[in-house]
Amino acid sequence: MTHAIRFHKTGGPEVLVWEEVSVGKPGAGEARIRHTAVGLNFVDIYNRSGLYPAQLPSGLGSEAAGVVEEVGSGVTDLKPGDRVAYGASPLGAYSEARLIPADRLLKLPDGVDDKTAAAMMLKGLTTQYLIRQTYRVKAGDTILLHAAAGGVGLILSQWAKHLGATVIGTVSSDEKAKLAKAHGCDHVIIYTREDFVKRVDEITGGRKVPVVYDSVGKDTFLKSLDCLAPLGVAALFGASSGAVEPLNLGLLAQKGSLYVTRPTLFTYAAKRESLVAMAGELFDVVKSGAVKIEVRQTYPLKDAAKAHADLAARKTTGSTVLTV
Repeated sequence: MTHAIRFHKTGGPEVLVWEEVSVGKPGAGEARIRHTAVGLNFVDIYNRSGLYPAQLPSGLGSEAAGVVEEVGSGVTDLKPGDRVAYGASPLGAYSEARLIPADRLLKLPDGVDDKTAAAMMLKGLTTQYLIRQTYRVKAGDTILLHAAAGGVGLILSQWAKHLGATVIGTVSSDEKAKLAKAHGCDHVIIYTREDFVKRVDEITGGRKVPVVYDSVGKDTFLKSLDCLAPLGVAALFGASSGAVEPLNLGLLAQKGSLYVTRPTLFTYAAKRESLVAMAGELFDVVKSGAVKIEVRQTYPLKDAAKAHADLAARKTTGSTVLTV
């Protein structure tokens, strides 16, 4: 038997249980993989708490790395022994082994180890769509990034800097400010003691920014709009402080004909060819050294509840990996 973290009801970290599961053989279009490392992401908390409903009982997690054990009929581009990773899959990554649609798996290139892959797939692919598709960051842009010391934040700031952008990042503490600075942020605002709208205005000389990448949500969103130049884009890709209240769309007109989008990785990576192209760009910037992936915390997979509690309490920085 194989073990997995599952939850039978929604709630806090205490609803996560380590239990035996039966995996079985892969069906048509599926692969069985044995995990070596699993990524921890804030979206996992949304699933566990019920903010993003899942059919119960449910597994958890959408990002991991491991080795193919067996493939089902119709799978021609994978074979047993292949090192693979994924960042956009059905729930179930918090497990020692699982079945997964083979079209969600990406072969890992040499030079990218399993822990690095587990730490970067969901966050790296999220960064790719945010800065190459939702708003295509270009040299000379000045952008605003909330939670700049978080998992997506550390990747996005490095990648945007590599593209020639000036990055303004917000963080909650001096320790996180140092981390953000070390990963590409040109200007760091400690929002717990500084007014980030005022600081963005000062930094940009009143011109403001063409895009805000906001994963915080309720506590920052309306102020994020105040940081945008006319025709600017507010890309809301998370809600770590809670859901944004219903928005009076007239505000978008008043503040400069602004755009608001709530993108998800699952939409951008829905087609196999899109997923492969996005991963190709991600692997290229990581292998070149332009983006460095740091696993800053690890927990045994069976201790996922402790990892969730620490993530929610903002005790973690950057990427966290659950080891199998």
